[in-house]
Amino acid sequence: MARTRVLIVDDSAVVRSVINEMLSADADIEVVGEAVDPYDARDKIKQLRPDVLTLDVEMPKMDGITFLRNLMKLNPMPVVMLSTLTQEGAEVTLQALELGAVDFIGKPVASSSDSHLERFQTDLISKVKAAAGASQKLRFRRSRVEPAERLATPVPAVKVQARDQLRVIAVGSSTGGTEALRDVLTTLPANMPPIVITQHIPASFSERFANRLNTVCELTVKEARDGDVLESGHVYIAPGSQHLKIKKHGLKMICRLEDSDPVNRHKPSVEVMFKSLLEMPPANVTAMMLTGMGEDGAKAMKTLADAGAHTIVQDEASSLVWGMPGAAVKYGAAKDVVALQKIAKRLLQHLNR
Repeated sequence: MARTRVLIVDDSAVVRSVINEMLSADADIEVVGEAVDPYDARDKIKQLRPDVLTLDVEMPKMDGITFLRNLMKLNPMPVVMLSTLTQEGAEVTLQALELGAVDFIGKPVASSSDSHLERFQTDLISKVKAAAGASQKLRFRRSRVEPAERLATPVPAVKVQARDQLRVIAVGSSTGGTEALRDVLTTLPANMPPIVITQHIPASFSERFANRLNTVCELTVKEARDGDVLESGHVYIAPGSQHLKIKKHGLKMICRLEDSDPVNRHKPSVEVMFKSLLEMPPANVTAMMLTGMGEDGAKAMKTLADAGAHTIVQDEASSLVWGMPGAAVKYGAAKDVVALQKIAKRLLQHLNR
């Protein structure tokens, strides 16, 4: 099998050297070159024909976002962004994902421990390989539809019944999930049952991500807080540093945040959120798995499905990375396997049955 060819784009010689050394340690990856700025990168893309770019967000001469926007118009290819884990870095990175970057990884700081650097290397290699595997999907990713245009499309309202007091929709996602979630949520009506989401995302990104979604949805989107009572028409996104559990309290459901160890190497973990829903009436639970790398949440989704919950999984053709949804299918957890653009319609059909 051919090795994944990577071009590193970063203005820092030190960062380029570290990334090069880390990626070159994997036998399946070949670093074909380094570029010091976007203009250098443009020439080397033509010359070296890499499979994947690692791209620094902040660079001289042309910022990473401007370069990415031009690249995705003229020569779409898999890009993994190197981001700073700050509020400013979060805004730029989320914008990069909207423009078509496959994934991102937070830059390690100078004081990072050896164990942190080892995790960074493992994650970097995994993300680069996943990006290479998603290269064919970039050609099929539909162009971004403006939110106002999406919301102009008529959608059926949800029939509200007495038993809906404990009705909940739970969604898990990872790589490619920020845009998949946006695609689904912007086509849902305002009177949905409460929706809870675990997206693999850093702590400094989750609130900013929720706020961005809130500006384009009819639903009210927020970062979950411990003790939040779930309300219809609201979406609750797990904070990037804590697991989100849903607890039944009489005829109400509340968010509980847990600062415990990562599960399946993730915090927040989809597995933790899905498991917490087992105390709800199964017929009132809908669990959904969108695009993502790995298997987080797939086994808990199988347990929910066996208990009687309805489960919807994004299909392979529309998933940027068919890891988590693919695992759900493999374990027999999927009752519906649906293309991304049809998930909202299928969800509404199920709720109105």
